[in-house]
Amino acid sequence: MNDLPDASEEALRAQLAELRQEHADLDAAIQAVAASPLADMMLIGRLKRKKLLLKDEIARIEDLLTPDIPA
Repeated sequence: MNDLPDASEEALRAQLAELRQEHADLDAAIQAVAASPLADMMLIGRLKRKKLLLKDEIARIEDLLTPDIPA
């Protein structure tokens, strides 16, 4: 499958699930703040930056979990 020990793979998968949930929560928070009559654009910007960092971390972990397929 890949070069990760089972315990490491399990831990990475758990972390991945947690990060995906946090990413979804941030998306909901951004939508809620944006929908308010006095949307705080600075807060929205901070939330979007955090969401992007989470997306990058999710991609990094997915790359670790995905086996390299020789061409």
